Amino acid sequence: MQNKTPVLQHFAAPGLPTRARDGQWLLIAGGVLLGTLGVFVEEAGQNPLVTVWFRCAFGGLALLLWGWATGRLKELRLEGRGRWVACASGGLMILNWALFFAAIPRTSIGVATLAFHIQPIWVMAFGALLLREAVSPAQWGASLVALCGLALTTGLFNELQWTIPKGDGGYATGLLMCLGGSLSYAAVTLIAKTGQNVSSYALAVWQCVVGVVVMAWAPFVYGLPQEASAWGWLAGLGVLHTGLAYAILFAGMARLALGKIAVLQFVYPLTAVLVDWCVYGRTLGTVQLAGVALMALALWTIRKPKPEAVGIA
Repeated sequence: MQNKTPVLQHFAAPGLPTRARDGQWLLIAGGVLLGTLGVFVEEAGQNPLVTVWFRCAFGGLALLLWGWATGRLKELRLEGRGRWVACASGGLMILNWALFFAAIPRTSIGVATLAFHIQPIWVMAFGALLLREAVSPAQWGASLVALCGLALTTGLFNELQWTIPKGDGGYATGLLMCLGGSLSYAAVTLIAKTGQNVSSYALAVWQCVVGVVVMAWAPFVYGLPQEASAWGWLAGLGVLHTGLAYAILFAGMARLALGKIAVLQFVYPLTAVLVDWCVYGRTLGTVQLAGVALMALALWTIRKPKPEAVGIA
């Protein structure tokens, strides 16, 4: 049955079928929503590990409710290799979130988000080395260009014109955290690719479950939020940026071809840069903007059919 939403029909390109138009705007909406994630992390003001635990707790609950409403809870029953895939990807996703949340105050929302989006290169490289997937010389060349673009985006070659926020660690440490987080997310993608009969929904839920169990000690060691506003920001991080974002993004992906999905995934980092500017007044220098353009062009060039998405960034 076709969606008759008047807003989508008014703004979407007239040449696209209704299903594709709806998918396009769902992915845009999901990317814009995820682009505000860094604000919730900063405003919550909690230890990164505590933030991870609450995202897993609130996000897992939201995903379970969504699965119950859509009849997908049966997908959570895993056997054999599926259990190993769920546990391994869960542990790596927790590491990814922890490094990302810790990197934001050391760098900025925009720089951290852009740096994490270099992970398609690691997926391609690991796939070639470990899974013997074919990679063309043009794709390797584009990967080097993307890495150069990332180097420019960090601001280290722009006389640090980026307004680096005062944090509890160094800027270089934050960039290394971004590198480690992007590598861990790439590993999650490869593990899911080699897994059998495990849906993206099941992986997302089990990632949250593993996080709740493994990180249960964090709130007791670092303390629970003391202000009501912090609880609200953390609840939003789980419900909006995990539960709702999952529902929106995967509803959109089901309606679009892989090439269109690859392009629209850039909505997330670009929104994060704009949000960082609008909320905190942090702007990118000319050299950094050139780096963003290089990254976007190179990652578009190396795009390949991907395994089903394995979690919410």
